Formats: sequence, structure tokens, C-alpha cells
Amino acid sequence: MRIGLGIGLSSQSPASVSEFVGQIESVERDGFEIAWLPQILGFDSLTMIAMAGPRTSKIEFVTGVVPVYPRHPVALAQQALTVASATGNRLALGIGVAHPETVTTWWGIPYDRPAKYMREYLSVLMPLLHGRRVRFKGEFFTSEVALRIGEIRPPGVLLAALAPRMLDLAGSVAGGTVLWLVGRKAVETHVMPKITAAAKAAGKPAPRICVGLPICVTDDAPQARAAADKQFARYGQLVNYRRALDIEGAEGPGDVSVVGNEAEVERQLRAFASAGATDFLASIFVPDGSPPESTRRTRTLLQNLVGKV
Repeated sequence: MRIGLGIGLSSQSPASVSEFVGQIESVERDGFEIAWLPQILGFDSLTMIAMAGPRTSKIEFVTGVVPVYPRHPVALAQQALTVASATGNRLALGIGVAHPETVTTWWGIPYDRPAKYMREYLSVLMPLLHGRRVRFKGEFFTSEVALRIGEIRPPGVLLAALAPRMLDLAGSVAGGTVLWLVGRKAVETHVMPKITAAAKAAGKPAPRICVGLPICVTDDAPQARAAADKQFARYGQLVNYRRALDIEGAEGPGDVSVVGNEAEVERQLRAFASAGATDFLASIFVPDGSPPESTRRTRTLLQNLVGKV
């Protein structure tokens, strides 16, 4: 299981563009395999990746995830191929339909039949990423166009998926999934079987299953879980994440967060690998009142586990 580190997540968001790019460089210097960038209300993730590309050499970039509703698939294909070129083909494009609570309030766009919307979106996006002309007419999109970008290796596409129809798309059309706040039980019993079956039926390779979770190495696990419940409370209230927590039998984000001392956290990460996770995307958090070395302790353990889980 590959290990990546999240940048620009909630309270850890960099204050400037230069700081953001500097953090990406430090993630590569520390030996991590993936820099994981969300797309919420901070800096634009794909722009940050394009800027960091020439200043890095080997780390993979994963967006987790770019919401599709405010970005037309033709425009996103152009942007993704540009970023792929700027990074020397080190981009994995994570996309998703976001949430009814955010789509309707942030952008004023109807959240209508998201699985069908995503299927049509991919019908336009995927051919363009692979250098082909699109001729598509659907309910949500009508597009006839070919890009003029030249030959660029297409980035892999990962979907934020949990519902059966989304998991089917993630396995049969895309290359896998990017998850957030999905626990080990849900990965093993729900996500992994469905997405793997979809990929196999489509004659595709085994899909990537990227698991993103809050993580904290600490000697006070109950305090850390309570802190995660507080810091990530909003996610537990969004309907799509709530479904994931219900599959797990979890009351809140703290119940699926990876917390404990070094041995306990390593044991939890190995359990995710055994459950089918191909990548772990770490969101380091610090409980209120914790000593300053708390973040370093977590980061050091993750560094030491790269290539060993």
C-alpha cells in the first residue's frame, strides 16, 4: 500500500501559494509517494500541482477530489492534460459529484441524478484525455470537439465513489476510487468487492482504492478520537459521508480515524492494506492541547512505513 500526505486540508491549509508549493516539495523530500490535494474552498488544487510539477521530480499528485458540477468536462480535460504535461505525467485526477448540500448552496446548481450526470461527464472527459474526438449527445451534455494539445499520456481518473452505481463507474470506466472517512469494514465488505467486480466485468486491471483518513499518533487515543469528531464534524453531517459511516457502524469521524501509538497506528494501516486499500492518503490532525511534536511524531511514523505496508 502506497502512502501519501494531504496538503491544504482544513486547519492545515497553507497561507500562501509559495507556502503551498513549499509543502509539496517537503512531502517529496521526506520520501512520500503521493501528495494528496483536496479541492474545497482554498487554493485551486490543479493550479498548485502545475506550479509544483517543475519543482519536483518523482512524487505523484492526486486530487481528492475536484467537483465536476462547476467544471465542464471539456474544460477539465484541457486543464488536466496541461497539468499532466507540467508534472511529467505524475497526475491522478480524482473527481466527484460532491454533495447536495454544497452543490446547491455554493454554486446554485441542481444536484440531479448524480450517477447519470457522472456517467455522461465521463463520456465526454475520457475520450478527450485519451486524445480522441468526442461526439456525444446526452441529457446533461452535448459535445462534439477535439482538443489541440498534442500527445500527452492521459492522467489516471479516480472517482469519489461509495454508492453502487458510482462504484460501478469507478471500476468499469475510471481507474479506481478516492475515499474519505470510509473505515476498514466498509472498504473490505462494500467498496472493494463492488469496484473490483466492475473492473473485472469490463476487462480492466484491478482498480486503485485510495483511502483518505484523519490520522494522529498519540498516547491518548480517546482524546484524539474526540478531537477528530470535533474537527471533522461537518463531514459527519453530509449525507454521502453519513452513509459511509453507517456502513461502518460509526457514530462520527473519530470512530474511523486512524489514531493510537506507533504500534497501534501501524496495525490499523496494515489492516487497510489487507482489506484492499492500494493507497493511504493521510490527513494529519492534532488534538487541542497536544504538544508541538505531535505532528512530527505522526509524520515520522508514516515516513518510516513508506514501502513497507
